[in-house]
Amino acid sequence: MTLAAEQRPVPSLPHWNQTPEDIAAAVREIKRALRARIEAHGRTVEQAFAAVEERVGARIAEIEADRERGEEIWPVLDYDAIAAGTVSPAETAKLEKRGCLVVRGHFPYEQARAWDRDIVDYVERNKFFETYTGPGDDFFGSVGSKPEIYPVYWSQAQMRARQSDRTATVQSFLNSFWKHTDDEGTQWFDPDRDALYPDRIRRRPPGTDSSGLGTHCDPGTLDLWMTQEYQRAFRHLFSGQVERYDPWDPAHRTDGPQYPGSTMCSAFRTFQGWTALSDMDADQGVLHTVPIPEVMAYLLLRPLLPDVPEDSMCGVRPNQVFPVTKRWHPDLYRALTPIPDVRAGDSVWWHCDMIHSVAPVENQKGWGNVMYIPAAPWCPRNEKYAADVREAFATGSSPSDFPEEHYERSWNGRFTLEQLNETGRRGLGLPRHPDSTTVM
Repeated sequence: MTLAAEQRPVPSLPHWNQTPEDIAAAVREIKRALRARIEAHGRTVEQAFAAVEERVGARIAEIEADRERGEEIWPVLDYDAIAAGTVSPAETAKLEKRGCLVVRGHFPYEQARAWDRDIVDYVERNKFFETYTGPGDDFFGSVGSKPEIYPVYWSQAQMRARQSDRTATVQSFLNSFWKHTDDEGTQWFDPDRDALYPDRIRRRPPGTDSSGLGTHCDPGTLDLWMTQEYQRAFRHLFSGQVERYDPWDPAHRTDGPQYPGSTMCSAFRTFQGWTALSDMDADQGVLHTVPIPEVMAYLLLRPLLPDVPEDSMCGVRPNQVFPVTKRWHPDLYRALTPIPDVRAGDSVWWHCDMIHSVAPVENQKGWGNVMYIPAAPWCPRNEKYAADVREAFATGSSPSDFPEEHYERSWNGRFTLEQLNETGRRGLGLPRHPDSTTVM
């Protein structure tokens, strides 16, 4: 469809770079302004959303057809093919379309299993279970097992995996799917340098009953509509020119504020990810995604339709994850797809905007252990957060994106500054080591 020429002056959008004091009033104001802006470009909100619905609906139909034929929905690549640069054009196209990936053999199987044992030794040696006081945030506290998400960040295993050359190779490959440099020469991020973003681990024992995690996405909450940087990032959606929206364009997302919360992410992640420390079958309470990168267009325009209360963004609110519900987004559930079976040492990745959940499980068979490691390329936003990470690393504290639990401050065996290799130092924004010694 060719969009009509602008019929009236295009109104500017109000913005709040900090959480508004009166959230309901701000929601009403931004919704009025967004509708007016879209209409000034010659389209109603209903017409813009219908175009998005058609685009996303076509992806859903493709996924359903592939599922009916018994085809694997998730792209799966061997680490060796990524490292050798032999990924085929067809495989590349599938990854770009689906926005998610399983990397087989990211780490050798026995290495991953040894890391899992090392983590157990680390937490037991430091009497974690005797001092654990319960979940530090409401969202991950809902999973049911005690604990399932360990607020541990600085173990030898986690840090060695984060600074591994193998991880850097996969991160660079994934970052390359984004248009990190625009046509005017602005480089939004460095695809070959990742910030060392510390996250937690999950350990779920055999026999577990877990309620899983609800369907959601993680890039932000009301700030996606209300901050000036995100308004620029989603400029094509917020002008109704939805055909121009590219989910692989990071423009204006690599700087700027985010509303605070207990489940926030201050960093810009191209892909979220985790590395398996145990074998997991696809029917044992694993990650599910809606493998459609452009789904953010649907989520951001849906609250502007007239059936949504004027002071509501379909349940999105600060200090909580972005919910995706059957009330407001029922069609998207048709595409919800589990990961394939994975083995220890495989890694799993999904586009930062992608809807995802963790399925519930009863009497889980086998362990369900992972450590969370994303792709977070070096950019102004991640460089700023790296200063917080350096301080947390030096003191064994919980990073500032996470609840203030600080279990590791006095722990023995914590990873140290001297053990950082050059990749680790670069990821923390530290200068090169004087003798450039690489620690494996």
